Amino acid sequence: MTASLLLGSHMSIAGGVYRAIERGESIGCTTMQIFVKNNNQWKGVPLKDEDVLTYKERKAKSSIGPVMAHDTYLINLCATNPEILRKSRETLREELDRCERLGVDFLNFHPGSHLGQGEEEGIKRIAESIDLLHEQTRGYRVKSVLETTAGQGTSIGYRFEQLRAIIDLVEERDRMAVCVDTCHIFAAGYDIVTEEGYERTFAEFDAVIGLGRLAAFHMNDSKREFGSRIDRHEHIGKGKIGTQGFAHLMNDPRFVAVPKILETDKGEDLREDVENMRVLRSLIRESRN
Repeated sequence: MTASLLLGSHMSIAGGVYRAIERGESIGCTTMQIFVKNNNQWKGVPLKDEDVLTYKERKAKSSIGPVMAHDTYLINLCATNPEILRKSRETLREELDRCERLGVDFLNFHPGSHLGQGEEEGIKRIAESIDLLHEQTRGYRVKSVLETTAGQGTSIGYRFEQLRAIIDLVEERDRMAVCVDTCHIFAAGYDIVTEEGYERTFAEFDAVIGLGRLAAFHMNDSKREFGSRIDRHEHIGKGKIGTQGFAHLMNDPRFVAVPKILETDKGEDLREDVENMRVLRSLIRESRN
């Protein structure tokens, strides 16, 4: 199992998007996540043809894959402010374009925050936004990936049923997938620590969304308590989920081929990523190797 394990982290693109591959390789990533532009700005500096070519060349020679992109933090696909909604849609369109040019497999994004308009209306507006973007990007290979949320504030996506409702309203459902963030679902009230709770959680995910739509896991422990609905990532085994919850996931044969990506804090030397990946690998039982 360790030979085929897809495990990695979010890698910086500072100095060029291809540098993310170099950084990932340096710590033994077999999958990874990147931003495809500055994550705190609406508009990005245009990708140069030579940067795209260099990234593709490095990626072709690398053992890292698939690669997932994470969207800009400013985006809200159900914003109540028309200007913010317009910018959100334009920016996500730009990121879809960049992913397609680079050959990135998945673009992960938080569904959105309804900001008082109500969850039902927010879900409808998110689906409308996705339909508009899909219409503008006909034939694109990159998947649109909804991320589970912790339910903080007015965010949508903290129940599997909400993600299902969005997918059901989208016309091109074959372009839709889901990323499960372990910190988020734990904070949202899905038990993944006890064996019974873990099995119940993923039985529910399968019944509501379907395991076939699972694109990736974000592997994050939680600083805050079960059901807190507060999104605070912690290093693996040092939070409220603990190693027991991650052991269930690391030994589940259903998820061997599903990318597992860290989003925990780290310094430039990436030693925290190295340690978190070491802990996760150590949880794999010998009988499954």
